Amino acid sequence: MLTRTSRNVTRRRVHDRIRKKMFGTPERPRLNVYRSLNHIYAQVVDDLKGVTIAAASTAEGKKGERPTGGNVAAAKNVGKAIAERAKQKGVTQVVFDRGGYLYHGRVKALADAAREAGLQF
Repeated sequence: MLTRTSRNVTRRRVHDRIRKKMFGTPERPRLNVYRSLNHIYAQVVDDLKGVTIAAASTAEGKKGERPTGGNVAAAKNVGKAIAERAKQKGVTQVVFDRGGYLYHGRVKALADAAREAGLQF
């Protein structure tokens, strides 16, 4: 009998495998992405200190004022926002942590927008 694992369990396993090798330092922090059905979240994290340097998501602001977060256009806005906030804190280079998601769609759009806004990874 085959046992089935959920897609999220598989994603967590892949993410744990990636995180064994990837580490954010003060000079080059980790840009972490979390993608839910309705929103996308991005954080720039210094793993040595265990602090979040900058964060952006589609869930920010009042509910009626924010746009839908489950699409590529919203992911591009989050990518621009996280790059601007990171540059304000003096961060220009990051390590991209895709969070176990495929580098496709919203995750790729966020990464490309962050690159265009000035982050290097």
